[in-house]
Amino acid sequence: MTQAPATSRAIRHRHDREIVALAVPAFGALVAEPLFVMADSAIVGHLGTAQLAGLGVASALLTTAVSVFVFLAYATTAAVARRVGAGELRAAIRQGMDGIWLALLLGAAVIAVVLPTAPGIVELFGASQTAAPYATTYLRISALGIPAMLVVLAATGVLRGLQDTRTPLYVAIGGFVANAALNAVLVYGVGLGIAGSAWGTVMAQCGMATVYLVVVVRGARRHGASLRPDTAGIRASAQAGVPLLIRTLSLRAILMIATAVAARLGDADIAAHQIVLSLWSLLAFALDAIAIAGQAIIGRYLGADDPLGARDACRRMVQWGIATGVGLGLLVLATRPLFLPLFTGDPRVHQAALPALILVAVSQPICGVVFVLDGVLMGAGDGRYLAWAMLLTLAVFAPVALIVPVLGGALTALWAAMTLMMTVRMVTLWLRSRSGHWIVTGATR
Repeated sequence: MTQAPATSRAIRHRHDREIVALAVPAFGALVAEPLFVMADSAIVGHLGTAQLAGLGVASALLTTAVSVFVFLAYATTAAVARRVGAGELRAAIRQGMDGIWLALLLGAAVIAVVLPTAPGIVELFGASQTAAPYATTYLRISALGIPAMLVVLAATGVLRGLQDTRTPLYVAIGGFVANAALNAVLVYGVGLGIAGSAWGTVMAQCGMATVYLVVVVRGARRHGASLRPDTAGIRASAQAGVPLLIRTLSLRAILMIATAVAARLGDADIAAHQIVLSLWSLLAFALDAIAIAGQAIIGRYLGADDPLGARDACRRMVQWGIATGVGLGLLVLATRPLFLPLFTGDPRVHQAALPALILVAVSQPICGVVFVLDGVLMGAGDGRYLAWAMLLTLAVFAPVALIVPVLGGALTALWAAMTLMMTVRMVTLWLRSRSGHWIVTGATR
């Protein structure tokens, strides 16, 4: 009678150690990414309002482009982790190289599109006449770093699949420091203005990609894996990424619809929405770190033909997601009176944001389950289901959100729709996790 509880506790402790060992460094790396934009904004902001506005437009475009291709990290993590679980390290690194080659090809394609069309893209996104030239300059130069950015995504997926989230953390910190220093020197020391900021960021991104490539190439040589591009492998990586691309585009559509609806509610509401959304995104980093651990751990268990271990790990990570969500929700409730004055002193914005922040706080346990199960199903390579589930979520959210201004609803109603969206995601993911259809063991799915 005493053996089973002791064994159960030992299993939980083993899962806890694995989750913490992977999630904590992953969280640090995730937080370091937006610091790139913050450093650029702080340095360029002293050049003038037009330059800062131009940077804002170009950065939004670049951030969107990179988020669309985040499947390079997700799909690679799952595929590599499966091979690791199966004990096939050479095949795991070979799989990772396919993802890196795909990243280079996609990066080259993006450059070919962006360079000639940059002025039109900037105009399409509504940049003012004074800001447009700066946005075009920054976008064209920064586009040269997109292949490096995509290589970083794919290589990060390789290392996560190899159960290593510490190296991405160190690279992210080094990249942030290099980016800030290069920006300061090139913008003010050399006098290149906003172009210097773009070149500094490109150089930092290329440096990060180089470090990753050195690490991966060393691993490939150690295990005798080929570095040459393999057409079949690259095609397989692309095919695995398509469902995750659909999922990501659907999620981006949800966020764009929410912002468009908030803009129709009035200046105070859109300002409050941006504040609430920024906090919501920040909280997502903590939950996404557990999801990243889930991708790596679940992929490894399934690759090792251990469905019971995968189920146990899934169950424990859901508990972590709920507990983390509760903690984050309580933190939001406790600090919301202090949080809003950091952004604005306008009482109208405060009045609009406070009820929305309460909804964000209450929904954090739901978000915790969503992020964790999203990571579990990604780690299982269940991308097709994730794509259909997100399309269903978009179909539910869009009409509910779009009717908010028609019915005279305010920002609180919009964030109630956002809470509904996360609830729909939780239900679809929970049903899938309960069904067990995601459990497909073996080195490949």
